[in-house]
Amino acid sequence: MRILVTGGAGFIGSAVIRHLIGATEHAVINVDKLTYAGNLESLAAVSDDPRYAFEHADICDREALARIFAAHRPDAVMHLAAESHVDRSIDGPGDFIQTNIVGTYTLLEAARAHWLALAGAERARFRFHHVSTDEVYGDLHGSDDLFTESTPYEPSSPYSASKAASDHLVRAWQRTYGLPTLVTNCSNNYGPCHFPEKLIPHMILNALHGKPLPVYGNGNQVRDWLYVEDHARALVVVLVNGKLGETYNIGGHNEQRNIEVVEAICALLEELAPERKVPGLARYRDLITHVKDRPGHDARYAIDAGKMRRELGWHPDETFPSGLRKTVQWYLANEGWWGRVLSGAYRLERIGAGGAA
Repeated sequence: MRILVTGGAGFIGSAVIRHLIGATEHAVINVDKLTYAGNLESLAAVSDDPRYAFEHADICDREALARIFAAHRPDAVMHLAAESHVDRSIDGPGDFIQTNIVGTYTLLEAARAHWLALAGAERARFRFHHVSTDEVYGDLHGSDDLFTESTPYEPSSPYSASKAASDHLVRAWQRTYGLPTLVTNCSNNYGPCHFPEKLIPHMILNALHGKPLPVYGNGNQVRDWLYVEDHARALVVVLVNGKLGETYNIGGHNEQRNIEVVEAICALLEELAPERKVPGLARYRDLITHVKDRPGHDARYAIDAGKMRRELGWHPDETFPSGLRKTVQWYLANEGWWGRVLSGAYRLERIGAGGAA
């Protein structure tokens, strides 16, 4: 297939593209606006592949999308472009409304026009896969409760509310217009090429620089952690084999309290990089600092991914300990990547664009 991936220079999007190019025969058109979180250096390994093309465009730009659909004639769309940082959504929700809601609407309309112009087998095989989050469900109060595909939506932040709205739009376009859609909701991702504002890379890099490791409140908030390469595999499985009109929850079966995550990172750094501690620091864990809790902070997320296993045969390969070890090792070995992110150089020298138009 020719697969149009939005947000392909982002964390999850780049993992999906690396998987598609490295492990399948599909071709990829990467559509990305290259906001602060978009980094083409995350795609350097595949950027010269003839099956990869890059289009610098905003999903809110209908004319640009019409041109891209006409030029590349994709067989499928994987929609990952989104503003996704909760703290940023609290400080400035406008970008989240624009990208996550207006952008999804604009992309749906461009995809619908493209789909309606197709005929025969091409039209029959087209599909639109919308990638969302478990945060649309709000939080869980019972220690044994799990989010399922039928859990009612109860978003808590501007970010999760904007993603909930985008989910509703996708389902409405399926029911009203017949657009062949799929929706997935995933738990917290982690792994290589994760932008340093997110919890795990933020803690790794702060620790290496001897900076405080800020933990919201008591740190007892629980998240289900999913290794990004497991998620990339799952998304392709859903795109290829999922039942149109269905929703699939994708989780890692790895619940951890935030404070446990930070402590595990510190323990791994003690093992893997004891010599990198800043002078005068006895233990990495001494950098842990509890700070005022985030407004509206959800207490617990946890996904029941049984439908993925039963119907599509997918399960995560990584446990949290194995995935976290790989993640810490990647950041220790790739200071060039994150150093350029921290300095801002990655935004000044866009590399690896591949078949840019």
